Amino acid sequence: MSEGEQVDAPHCLGHRERLRARFLKAGTDGLADYELLELVLFGGRPRGDLKPLAKLLIQTFGSFAEVISAEPERLRAVAGVGESTIASLKVVQAAALELLRARIMSRDVLSSWQAVLEYCQARMASSTVEHFRVLFLDRKNALIADEQQQRGTVDHTPVYPREVVKRALDLGATALILVHNHPSGDPTPSRSDIEITRQVVEAARSLGISVHDHVVVGRRGQASFKSLGLL
Repeated sequence: MSEGEQVDAPHCLGHRERLRARFLKAGTDGLADYELLELVLFGGRPRGDLKPLAKLLIQTFGSFAEVISAEPERLRAVAGVGESTIASLKVVQAAALELLRARIMSRDVLSSWQAVLEYCQARMASSTVEHFRVLFLDRKNALIADEQQQRGTVDHTPVYPREVVKRALDLGATALILVHNHPSGDPTPSRSDIEITRQVVEAARSLGISVHDHVVVGRRGQASFKSLGLL
């Protein structure tokens, strides 16, 4: 048998069909988080009762969103989770991110700022290590590229301003939005965050590239350098 596969017990017979029917009739209305998660897990686990695993995952991570956003290493630590389960979860996460990303593509991101924040929050807030990303924009402030520049540790990411600016020139970008996460959950900018932002701003300005904002993402929300008067 494949990962976690088991013969359906009598009480499981018809459960999947009933759950799918409820979902198709009313969407997520009336479905608990663990039931929505069961529907996701069905794709990677063709047989067996997945309710206990779904409930365990919700208990471990706190919500449906946190489960699909959890890093594979953390998911593997949960009893009963294997590669097919992780793949099912990550496909859903990728689809959700692509939908959010589509909302800001080919638009003036400054006029779609809430969508930008939601995208950054979904992509980075649940990570257990720091990531530094850059949104590269054209002259109309439309998104050219969204790229991870560095991956760091639980409380530090090395950032190299010259590399950021060089990549902007390669892409023909005229403006940037810097984004990084705080795994602690608190998005309050640190002294090092402020200093590296200053360095990037200076390096970019010398080449005619603007830095519109630096957004720090945490589980408790986001902090905008511009809104805080730091940029």
